[in-house]
Amino acid sequence: MFTGIIETLGKLKKLQKDGTNIHFTFESSISHELKVDQSLAHNGVCLTVVELVGNGQYVVTAIDETLQRTNLGELRLGDEVNLERCMAANGRFDGHIVQGHVDQLGKVVSVEERGGSNIFDIKHEEDDNFTVDKGSITVNGVSLTAFDTSNTGFSVAIIPYTLEHTCFKDLKLGDTVNLEFDIIGKYVARMMAKR
Repeated sequence: MFTGIIETLGKLKKLQKDGTNIHFTFESSISHELKVDQSLAHNGVCLTVVELVGNGQYVVTAIDETLQRTNLGELRLGDEVNLERCMAANGRFDGHIVQGHVDQLGKVVSVEERGGSNIFDIKHEEDDNFTVDKGSITVNGVSLTAFDTSNTGFSVAIIPYTLEHTCFKDLKLGDTVNLEFDIIGKYVARMMAKR
């Protein structure tokens, strides 16, 4: 389980196709603390560390299903991703419950600087997933508060610190983002649908 509080960024150093899978080699400031078999969220996608290669680098593998449902297949050498290790059992719960399972992709349709923050408007396909005003949403692994919500989109405000220390600084119009909707909201919606 994750919280959506990004620890650091990882830079893509190598990608290697293996059938329909891709092995990604990332470099990060936390690589020396990682272990093989450890879960690590990459832009909100939970992947397993499969190899430590030294020089501050490690390898994770994404299967075809993951590549089809997330934006990881769009990564190019030199791109950065948001990284978060699983929450420690004795740690603070600063964000919200994040599983590292992407529900669907969204698209950045507007970016506006407003009063010291950056407002990102994100659209997505209408389905069973939804946001509520002042509710939690995970965008590329970042725990955020949604507003101006609808069945097909929402807005988030990014403070300067988050902009600088996450991949939000690189997002532009038309970019695809990974969305994980609030798990509590999903359970409530499913229970209500069964009534």
